[in-house]
Amino acid sequence: MDLKEIMSVSGYPGLFRLVSQGRSGLIVESLVDKKRTNIPPTAKVSTMSDIAVFTHGNDVPLRVVLQTIKEKSDGNPTVDPKSVTEEELRRYFEEILPTYDKERVYFSDIKKIISWYNLLQKNDMLNFEVKEEETKEEEAGGDVKSSSAKPLAPKPLVKPVQHVSSKAAGSAGKINAPRKAQ
Repeated sequence: MDLKEIMSVSGYPGLFRLVSQGRSGLIVESLVDKKRTNIPPTAKVSTMSDIAVFTHGNDVPLRVVLQTIKEKSDGNPTVDPKSVTEEELRRYFEEILPTYDKERVYFSDIKKIISWYNLLQKNDMLNFEVKEEETKEEEAGGDVKSSSAKPLAPKPLVKPVQHVSSKAAGSAGKINAPRKAQ
């Protein structure tokens, strides 16, 4: 299974498998109830291959995290994130990925990863195809950040507001309002 075919859609519960691409968006099939739906082109879609987890070193691709969970649980379903406490789930995730950044990986992200693993395991979709390029980068200790993986919790892209003083603008006594971020 290629993780590029599996995606998460903002505002829709669960994971989806890409079926086709149409004029009015993507046609996907839910892994939860097998129903097909049309996802509009304005929806925020993230493929599983584009997601990574923040660590104190290089970001770790989701594929590696899911493989580690699979090895730890011997391919069986793991803990149910709805039935354990936040502290227990954080301890479990720390066993899976000891170097994860506790400040940037939120509890909701951990819950989501564990839920995704259980959903993929239930649908027997945990055998991931790995491209030779990715394997060579990992073996050579390549920088995972240079790959196309996006972190789970992206940094905000807000530019600071720039203020222009009246002296710098060359006008005597005129007050300039702050410029809008572009």
